[in-house]
Amino acid sequence: MRKLLICAAIAAFAAPAFADTLKEVTTKGIVLSAQGFELDVAYKPDGTFAVSMPGDPTTIAAGKWRIDGEKLCTSTDATPEECVAYPLDKKSGDSFDVTGAQGTATIKIK
Repeated sequence: MRKLLICAAIAAFAAPAFADTLKEVTTKGIVLSAQGFELDVAYKPDGTFAVSMPGDPTTIAAGKWRIDGEKLCTSTDATPEECVAYPLDKKSGDSFDVTGAQGTATIKIK
């Protein structure tokens, strides 16, 4: 029993740092900048997300999200699922670049 508790404690505290970045992203949302556009992305706990223009609450795109290891996977009715790796140890206010099938985008965690 003691060995099982020790293993559980190690697993809980050894969670990879990328989980922190993805938790920040999916709980606080992001501003995505790419190809001259800036978009607000809000993630909901039910595994859906909504995209809007900054300052305009009108949803211009929506889809589903999930976490796969260090990657955030998203899809919409119009696009197949794409999984993009996120860097470690990022928090609210941080900006960084990610690269996916559509090219490179700058992400700022709200």
